Amino acid sequence: MTTPPTPFANVPPPSPLRVVVADDNPVVRAGLTALLTGREDITVVAEAADGRQAYEAAHLHRPDVVLLDVRMPGVDGISALPHLVGIAPVVMLTYSRESEIVQEALRRGAGGYLVHGEFTADQLVSAVRDIKDGRPHFTPTAAGALLSQLRQEPPGGHQLPDGLGATQATRPPASAENLSRLQPDMAQSSSGWTSGRPAAPDRSRFQLSAREAEIMDLIASGMNNQQIAATCFISEKTVKNHINRIFAKLHSTSRSEAAAKWLGTAPASDRGVG
Repeated sequence: MTTPPTPFANVPPPSPLRVVVADDNPVVRAGLTALLTGREDITVVAEAADGRQAYEAAHLHRPDVVLLDVRMPGVDGISALPHLVGIAPVVMLTYSRESEIVQEALRRGAGGYLVHGEFTADQLVSAVRDIKDGRPHFTPTAAGALLSQLRQEPPGGHQLPDGLGATQATRPPASAENLSRLQPDMAQSSSGWTSGRPAAPDRSRFQLSAREAEIMDLIASGMNNQQIAATCFISEKTVKNHINRIFAKLHSTSRSEAAAKWLGTAPASDRGVG
């Protein structure tokens, strides 16, 4: 007796998610490409060194997502953004954390804004998958800029449905019980990156120098020592010396432990520095 074919046996697997990576730093491009192509459901179809190349690559390959740096020579990312969003969802992936830049990128159509040093490799991969499906992602600095923009809008600028925004006289008085009921909902976030913690972790207690903080940002973004050396224009030996001092100040014995403390994702009992 022949065995009947199982349902969906001949259904081909879904096509990999196609990504264009645009960054003027070749080391960053190579690192992102290696990270993303290491996932079975993602492939980098093209790299670009500026906004013009990013547009040409997107027009040619029709990707599912574009990762776009802000500051690039020639045509920068902000200038290229309005032309790219008509082709594919765009997420800014950059070291630029200025509030004005974040807000302008969102106004021009960016579907997310990720600042290097504020996400892990797995979070970047999740963001790429989600932005393809229309779910935005923001790292803490970008989320803080968005919140600042909303708070600067004049009150009453938008018409609310009837029954919302009633005057204080018609609302029940605030109480600890009423507020406690809101707290579980307020701690939730669609991305989970900023839930239950401030827009950016307090790093002053670590007492890192400016160079050490820069290197710690690069470690947290997933770069290895060779990539950090190329990005900072220093030798790998100097990178190792900096990392040794960083680990001592963060009371950490591994890159992952140091990154967790730096990003504020370590358990509360592990965040202290002694």
